[in-house]
Amino acid sequence: MIRINLLPVRAAQKKEKLRSQVSIFVLCMILVCIACGALYVQKMLAVRDVRDEIALIDKQNKALTKKIGQVRDFEKKQAELENKLEILKKLKDGKSGPVHLLDELSAALPEKLWLTKFSEKSGQINLSGVADNENTVAEFMRNLDASPYYKNIELSVTEQTKAGERKMQKFTLNCSVETPPSE
Repeated sequence: MIRINLLPVRAAQKKEKLRSQVSIFVLCMILVCIACGALYVQKMLAVRDVRDEIALIDKQNKALTKKIGQVRDFEKKQAELENKLEILKKLKDGKSGPVHLLDELSAALPEKLWLTKFSEKSGQINLSGVADNENTVAEFMRNLDASPYYKNIELSVTEQTKAGERKMQKFTLNCSVETPPSE
């Protein structure tokens, strides 16, 4: 009988199977490493993009913060300018006030009335003078009351006095100043 030794074939088949399994395992490991590397690169690119976006937003934030500071500075300067303009307007209005007061006073004076004192302090006016009679003083008070600048006219003192041979009325008036609205 002829004997065939099949052991080397089986051993060769086992070696071949082992070699193919090892090569498949190595190939799988290489594929897993490539996939992990690709995933790692993808995530690193995403992280880099997010960092670039954060840097851009920080840069824009700094630029906007600078502009906000400029806007606040502008608003502060604008408020100061408006305040100065308001003060200038008040000064301009106040400049013409005494002229109007004296003009209205001159227009309100009756013919036989003379003023001896005119004083103004904190919007309160004190007038003293002499008239030929009480009716002239009353006419003067009515004329002042008709003026838009003189308000709350009160006769504080009236007394008879002599000026030479004539009897005269000495008087003192108190009133307040009111600036009418601008036209």
